[in-house]
Amino acid sequence: PWANYGQSKLANLLFANQLAKRLAGTGKTANSLHPGVIHTNLARSMNPIARVALSIGGPLVLKTVGEGAATQCYLAVNPGVEGVSGEYFADCNESRPSSHGRDEAMAAKLWTVSESIAAEVPS
Repeated sequence: PWANYGQSKLANLLFANQLAKRLAGTGKTANSLHPGVIHTNLARSMNPIARVALSIGGPLVLKTVGEGAATQCYLAVNPGVEGVSGEYFADCNESRPSSHGRDEAMAAKLWTVSESIAAEVPS
């Protein structure tokens, strides 16, 4: 489950980068972000030992839902990022994603595969 979760987050980042390229010159923007590790109910799928450990240590290291939403709110309303597109943010700051998150070939392939899947979906 965690590998799948990580892949879905990578796909979000890559897709946003490709969308930003396609929006260039339109005045619209697309960015991606990492909200941080947030105290949510994702732990429900963990084994019991991990759930207990998380319930004990989690409040000390995990962000609240509000803290996790801060970067999204920052990107939505801060005039300082107006016009910024194709970037990755963490903790309300521009950040550098992993090498996988900067893989242009993988991003282009994801876009192509997404288009082909969308074409198969009845409208």
